[in-house]
Amino acid sequence: MKISITQPAAKWYIDEMDLKEGDFVRFFVRYGGHGGVHKGFSLALSNDQPNDPAMQTEALGITFYVENSDIWYFDGMDFHMKYSRKFDEVEYVIE
Repeated sequence: MKISITQPAAKWYIDEMDLKEGDFVRFFVRYGGHGGVHKGFSLALSNDQPNDPAMQTEALGITFYVENSDIWYFDGMDFHMKYSRKFDEVEYVIE
């Protein structure tokens, strides 16, 4: 299991969330929404410092991570984020 992000996707988060070098972006599981991995659950994000990260990556000075308490959502799969120019948003690829 690993997490990765393209530089254009990281730049999109920096712009959208007004992030500064050294900031953190946490991905966590929430009940509800439209997720593709587990019905009834989806990913949310926040600008929080890590407590017990299970997987993390750094791009453009920002650390993107998932805590151990939310790792079940990925069920042993990799989590990749890439920017879509067509939709001007970040797409999640979990495989």
